[in-house]
Amino acid sequence: MKKAYIIHENNEWTAPLRAALQAENVPFEEWHLHEGTVPLDEAPPEGVFYNRMSASSHTRGHRFAPELTHAVLTWLEGHGRKVLNGRNALQLELSKVAQYEALKRFDILTPKTTAAVGDSSLLSAAETFPTPFITKHNRAGKGLGVHKFDSPTALSSWLENGQLEPSVDGVMLLQQYIYSPTQTITRCEFVGGKFMYAVRVDTSEGFELCPAEACSIGDQFCPTDGSAAPTVKPKFEIIDYDNPIIEKYETFLQSEGIYFAGIENITDEQGNIYTYDVNTNTNYSPQAEEAANKFYGMKEVARAIKRELEAL
Repeated sequence: MKKAYIIHENNEWTAPLRAALQAENVPFEEWHLHEGTVPLDEAPPEGVFYNRMSASSHTRGHRFAPELTHAVLTWLEGHGRKVLNGRNALQLELSKVAQYEALKRFDILTPKTTAAVGDSSLLSAAETFPTPFITKHNRAGKGLGVHKFDSPTALSSWLENGQLEPSVDGVMLLQQYIYSPTQTITRCEFVGGKFMYAVRVDTSEGFELCPAEACSIGDQFCPTDGSAAPTVKPKFEIIDYDNPIIEKYETFLQSEGIYFAGIENITDEQGNIYTYDVNTNTNYSPQAEEAANKFYGMKEVARAIKRELEAL
């Protein structure tokens, strides 16, 4: 019997999808790719394969899970298997540089960014970079390496004291700091390459210093955690979002072969929308969905996988 195969390295993040697939009666199997082998002389099983590999896998002790996933996806695609979020999606997940260059091709505004390898190169680039600026990792997730600096001197001090943690791929980014007057960012969720809903994320508590993933403000505000203590103002809130940029996002995703994604942007004081992150391993906020009571991301993901499986 054909089934769905879920490729991942994080059991906790996969739990909501697992429950949704079971509720939709979708036959599935999980491939946890921390370690493993790829039998290149054998044919893969028939089915639909959903890649949920994360750029932050190394923070959970799974340093080479993305590389193993790339080998697996190459094998699957070589045999013509149906892969949701294939090799190109994985490449974009693992590289902010690749994301930004791809977004620009679709006339999507991104923050001014310079990539650098080596502390001396990073500091040299900072000397002529507009201030304030932020640093971040090229292979990131969880807001890794995100810090705001008001001057090259401040960055130099951090480097001298070993305070700036290096990116796992060696590539650090200098990026334009975007100030949000509302202290929020917007995350747009897509299923099957089509817009599902947008979430407004409150960044007022420790997150205002950088336009990065909501996870960068700490696990207490992780969007996948349904047990976080309630706050006066919700951290994650599903909102009406009828913006022309959605059409650009959909064209981008469909052209790049990205099936599931969360795309994050920030709006500055002049109303300019800067897109700064594409997450191909998307999660959803149970609090925001329960409050809206009409959108359930993992349910829609499970239904999309079921449709693809039935179409084989």
